[in-house]
Amino acid sequence: MHRLPRKQRHMSSTEKWLLLQFETCTLPAHSASPLEPVLTIRASSKNVTLNLAEVWQYRELLYFLIWRDIKLRYKQTALGAAWAIIQPVLPMLIFTLFFGKLAHVPSDGIPYSLFAYAGLLPWTYFSNAVSNSSSSVVANSNLVTKVYFPRILIPISGVLAALLDFVVASSLLAGMMLWYHIPLRLSILLVPSILLLITLFAMGTGTLFAALNVRFRDIRFVLPFLIQFWMFATPVIYPAALVPGRWRWVLALNPMAGMLEAFRAAIFGMPQAWTMLIISGVVATALVLYGAYFFRSAERTFADVI
Repeated sequence: MHRLPRKQRHMSSTEKWLLLQFETCTLPAHSASPLEPVLTIRASSKNVTLNLAEVWQYRELLYFLIWRDIKLRYKQTALGAAWAIIQPVLPMLIFTLFFGKLAHVPSDGIPYSLFAYAGLLPWTYFSNAVSNSSSSVVANSNLVTKVYFPRILIPISGVLAALLDFVVASSLLAGMMLWYHIPLRLSILLVPSILLLITLFAMGTGTLFAALNVRFRDIRFVLPFLIQFWMFATPVIYPAALVPGRWRWVLALNPMAGMLEAFRAAIFGMPQAWTMLIISGVVATALVLYGAYFFRSAERTFADVI
């Protein structure tokens, strides 16, 4: 039986394992062959690239991350997917009572409850997507520190997983339109394009806050207040026409204002404010690119900071 040297008998199991790994990986100089493959590990360059090819290569992982987020969200819940409808319905009832019945806020000739729900539906999706993606990297710290994959898939999965809630809650919007005898028009075909812009804007915002949240944990406290203030700065429960003309340019600086107004116009067949929508699209595209670059530059230190 092979006996260990005297010095190795008193080693811990971890030290023995490390010694074994070193002995098996260290080869004599004369045993190396020029035909054997050599793996060289170098530090990446300082130039930050999006590397979309790598993201596409890990697309199956993105699918499983989305599916995992959906299952965890509704696991052991009594109402299940009904929470996707309850989230916009309860604020709709409150706003209808105070703003529609008591304050008599105009609603562009549409029943106020339907008007409010059509605004709360995309806004709820946006707020949930940003909240989920901003905390996703910290919540998945065990994956970030152990396995390599494009880290940007984590906040993206949080945004895309929230789309299921939007689809489920849209069924109530269709039912309310039937109840109020609102006909469908061809303008509804613009809804997927507007939803794509909202998704891109949520990705840009979510990835930006996800990278900041790793280093500054105050983000999880600041973000709820920011989203709440952002909602009242967006024409969710009031029409954009209620804002005076001289302040309309301030409203146009908010990308969600143009997207939400475009969503309502597409649903109810109203004239589109193309200028606001184009500005919102440009800002959303610029933010998703900046958020991706900022995330890629910051992810190098995630494993050390998280």
